[in-house]
Amino acid sequence: MIRHALIAVVLSAAPAFAEDSKEDSCRYQGQVMSAVQQARLDGVKQEDVVETIVAAEPAWPDAYSNALPQLSAHIYGLRKRDLRKTDFGAILEQQCLDNWDQIQEMKKQLQSN
Repeated sequence: MIRHALIAVVLSAAPAFAEDSKEDSCRYQGQVMSAVQQARLDGVKQEDVVETIVAAEPAWPDAYSNALPQLSAHIYGLRKRDLRKTDFGAILEQQCLDNWDQIQEMKKQLQSN
């Protein structure tokens, strides 16, 4: 369910990931996902979500905001009742930690092409 969103985050913010530790990078990715999820639950329209979140001056490095459009498309495609029951930020952070080595290999392959 989250795998496509994870790939979108990796591809969108790949340059930023090189500068951050595994734990920091995964934490930031989870924070971005949580911000999108909360915006949806708060009734922010999808077309306004990126601007709304960026205007709130989030704590993550700016490059992570590049993933907002892709994550928004994912979150806004889900039913609200699923969003109320599931912490997608925590799921994304854990998947990132669990799959870190695979993600790094994928990034290397993409950068060499």
